[in-house]
Amino acid sequence: MTNAFSQMLAARDWILADGATGTNLFNMGLQSGDAPEMWNDQHPDRIERLYKQAVDAGSDLFLTNSFGGNAARLKLHGAEKRAGELSRISAEIGREVADRYDRPVIVAGSVGPTGEIMAPMGALTHELAVEIFHEQAEGLKEGGADVLWLETISAPEEYKAAAEAFKLADMPWCGTMSFDTAGRTMMGLTSADMVTMVEKLANPPLAYGANCGVGASDLLRTVLGFVAQGSERPIIAKGNAGIPKYHDGHIHYDGTPDLMAEYAVLARDAGATIIGGCCGTMPEHLSKMREALETRPLGERPTLDQITDALGPFSSAADGTGDDTPEPRRTRRRRA
Repeated sequence: MTNAFSQMLAARDWILADGATGTNLFNMGLQSGDAPEMWNDQHPDRIERLYKQAVDAGSDLFLTNSFGGNAARLKLHGAEKRAGELSRISAEIGREVADRYDRPVIVAGSVGPTGEIMAPMGALTHELAVEIFHEQAEGLKEGGADVLWLETISAPEEYKAAAEAFKLADMPWCGTMSFDTAGRTMMGLTSADMVTMVEKLANPPLAYGANCGVGASDLLRTVLGFVAQGSERPIIAKGNAGIPKYHDGHIHYDGTPDLMAEYAVLARDAGATIIGGCCGTMPEHLSKMREALETRPLGERPTLDQITDALGPFSSAADGTGDDTPEPRRTRRRRA
């Protein structure tokens, strides 16, 4: 399928994605426990500002405010019947914002996990998961999303169900998983496992990768794990802005704009094509990331030592593959 996103992929060496959704919305007044997706209807001006901030900071692509917009997640707020509607509105606002710019801007319809445990360990069957993802996909499609963007997935069964649902919706898609447990997803998948899974899908994504996790260093180690498998499919790197710290009743991420600029360049040099931020990543981070990607030439693929020297230590010595037990890397953090 030829579409705006695949055209951008073909024409660009790198694409800057957006930053955090939750962090930025909390700064606008969202309260802990609230469903951000309700703001699509209640405060569309704030969602418009969220999108516009990312594009004005240099993003070529932004995710819609629909991460938890599936029926399973919205059921916690008594809004499960509004899954399609709220996703549609999130994309409609995004489409209006993107179309105002005189350069291509991609609206990526965010689809997060259901929050349920897949069978046989849990009650969520494959068929029901496909139905849940399909409903949200149709809403995002109707609202004008260019591409569907599955993110923060830990279970391969859920990734596969989403792939099937997106085929039913006849929409191109991308998909990332979160490797937050010593180099593995919460359900035990390694970077190599993910590449194998992606390449076997009947409806594979246009691009795949990692988001969130436990820090930029760990995420780049995962990117190197993808690259080592030899897949030519574009890779996504969307890491957190440093490590979360609890201060004065709020969560703050310690990654400075300069540190995220280092991360962006290292992600590109490591082999990622689509580079953005996740939790804690603000417009000021994105601006520095854009500047660094535009002004710093492509370098050699970084070593693990170069990554930790620039971004700080890994959260664990092992990368999750189980093939070896590397010595702990140097933990000196370069001042940003």
